[in-house]
Amino acid sequence: MKTATAKRSPEQPMATIERLRIYPVKGFDGIELETSTVTPGGTVVGDREFALFDTDGEVMNGKRTACIHDLSTEYNPATGELAVETPAGEYREFALRDEDERARASTWFSDFFDVELSLERDKELGFVDRREMGPSVISTATLEEVASWFEEMTVHGARRRLRANVEVSGVPAFWEDRFVGEEAPAFDVDGVRFEGVTPCGRCVVPERHPDTGEPIGEFKETFLEKREETFPEWADWEAFDHYFTVMLIASIPEQFRDGKLAVGDAVTVTE
Repeated sequence: MKTATAKRSPEQPMATIERLRIYPVKGFDGIELETSTVTPGGTVVGDREFALFDTDGEVMNGKRTACIHDLSTEYNPATGELAVETPAGEYREFALRDEDERARASTWFSDFFDVELSLERDKELGFVDRREMGPSVISTATLEEVASWFEEMTVHGARRRLRANVEVSGVPAFWEDRFVGEEAPAFDVDGVRFEGVTPCGRCVVPERHPDTGEPIGEFKETFLEKREETFPEWADWEAFDHYFTVMLIASIPEQFRDGKLAVGDAVTVTE
């Protein structure tokens, strides 16, 4: 395996939470929060709280169809209202915490995607992909590095494509890679402990523009080449199956799930 020598140590002062993001309806646009709490299941409150399922129980998301990028959505976490706009300018609002309103939304989304769908809610855990795990974590420097690989991508665009819950600043690119593997450390955020579980293998979604769905040509080939070139020396390669990964999927142990998270909180590595 070829690895590059890291220019900086992952030990950096002033590591802090730069952003907290949740994705209230799975597959749709995310929203930024200043503070959040942890669910009893170990995920961030409100993340993937709602999801559309077909009659076979399969979820409707970006992995399934690029049409999901055609919808512009905004969610109000105070009221639970979802605003949706189509490319044709059709606008709808749904109060998703109300069962009748979810039924109305199910009908509307079924018509839009031309498949029978039901909008479901899970506020204890959310419809995260890996339901036995917890929040996703990435560093700002990682987003900057990945964005630099593609002319079509901005840092904000990388943020929207990769869809992490917790963004950490004050650390080097791929800092999050050190938290998986044998004898990997954990990190604490104001009394909430994050333990790394697995690197996040990527799907087709990051190659698409988050608004138009337009793919970047040869995205995977370029990503694999650059990821191998920049793979950090502090990462345990044995914890990675391949180079088409970026972002950490973490777990919050049960005894730490009564804490709060906030933008600006210090991040401390725990060996």
